[in-house]
Amino acid sequence: MDVLVTYDIADTEGAGARRLKHVADVCSKYGQRVQFSVFECRLSPTRLTRMIGEIEDVIDRARDSVIVYRFDGAIEHSTLRLGRDHERKLGQPWVL
Repeated sequence: MDVLVTYDIADTEGAGARRLKHVADVCSKYGQRVQFSVFECRLSPTRLTRMIGEIEDVIDRARDSVIVYRFDGAIEHSTLRLGRDHERKLGQPWVL
């Protein structure tokens, strides 16, 4: 399934900076960054559950916010991009 993960960490100094980096690192394992705090992910239900658990282990539930949007079909069919395009599409392999 395709999901969009967005997050807002309460502060960007001290413990907040560590949480911010850790949440970004978790999301990077599962998807592709499309904005500073937005990731597109193509996941199985098991990997989605695992990702959510990892994020829950990191955030301060009283101060931080994470929203996971699930798409019935491919995320590309529900997306309108304006401005600069991304170098690769969701699901395409990285060529190094």
